[in-house]
Amino acid sequence: MTGSHLLNTYARFPVTFERGSGARLWDSEGNEYLDFLTGISVSSVGHCHPEVVGAITDQASKLIHVGNLYFTEPMARLADRLAGCSLGGGVFFTNSGAEAVEAALKLARKARPGGEIVVLQGGFHGRTYGALSATPQESKQAPFAPLVPGFVPVAPTADAIAGAVTDRTAAVLLEVIQGESGVHPLPDEALHAAREATERVGAALIFDEIQTGLGRTGTLWAYEHSGVVPDALTTAKALGGGMPIGALVTGERLRDVLAPGDHGSTFAGGAVVAAAAHAALDILEDPALHARVRELGERLREAVAELPRVVAVRGRGLMVGFDLEPDVQAPEIARRALLEQRLVVNATGPSTLRLLPPLVIGETEVDDAVARLRALLA
Repeated sequence: MTGSHLLNTYARFPVTFERGSGARLWDSEGNEYLDFLTGISVSSVGHCHPEVVGAITDQASKLIHVGNLYFTEPMARLADRLAGCSLGGGVFFTNSGAEAVEAALKLARKARPGGEIVVLQGGFHGRTYGALSATPQESKQAPFAPLVPGFVPVAPTADAIAGAVTDRTAAVLLEVIQGESGVHPLPDEALHAAREATERVGAALIFDEIQTGLGRTGTLWAYEHSGVVPDALTTAKALGGGMPIGALVTGERLRDVLAPGDHGSTFAGGAVVAAAAHAALDILEDPALHARVRELGERLREAVAELPRVVAVRGRGLMVGFDLEPDVQAPEIARRALLEQRLVVNATGPSTLRLLPPLVIGETEVDDAVARLRALLA
């Protein structure tokens, strides 16, 4: 398989995956891999979970698409379910995380027309124009300038956030843990400062929980660790059990800001992806799973910290990033991990590797992954 007509937008590895089950993948030559990336935190319930596959198959045999001019039972029930397990307001469905961020930006600007959006350096919110404009990384933004105006990037500290919020601010948008930049948890005091500052001026506090949500950090939502409750959140990735779905979820205050015609999406919240999301949530909402994620996350971080050439480990639950000695090239380690050790990980920078295993892994698989990394770093 050459894929010669694909646009060259991804630095793909020379591997073609054909099958997956749980934390395992198999390529076109029959080689088995241990997946500690899961499509970048998408397959949190593991590959091809039988309950997800069953939900997709059952729904596809009855109804695939009607569009958002009508209700479907899986979509309506999923909205109630997402609001009920988070902020209690309204839900707008999307096809991806970036689209959920776009919806959140429009929500904030509709609530305060012309208002600025405070975003954090090191953050990542997607590659569509609004989401990219909210991602203050020069290498990603520069080729596509001019971007959407009105974004104010600041350092991810309590003082910087508090100082940036003014009467002109429509929202503060942030990740509770910055994932793409190397798994950097924000200090609780920064989250509290953002909450206090936005309440002071009547702006919205929006949490991007696209990577951190749905059990990844050992609670259903990462904001629960700090006790800071946002006015809105975005979710995607793990929500569909591997199917493409995202959502903007609001609290009661912002529930009625968007009106008919303000925003839309042809495919979003379709019956099949909504059915898959219900099956995934049946697994991901389980408090026993969250406790297991916390336990295995601690085991993984402690083991990684003991590896040779590792100088720092960060993360929460089964969202782990670690830095290597400056002379060790993380992208090369990720490539060798795939091709030599059959371990799927990724590099988020020159010296940083990220681990996002499925939340249903066991101790043996955690230990196996660490052993494969040790073989590379020894």
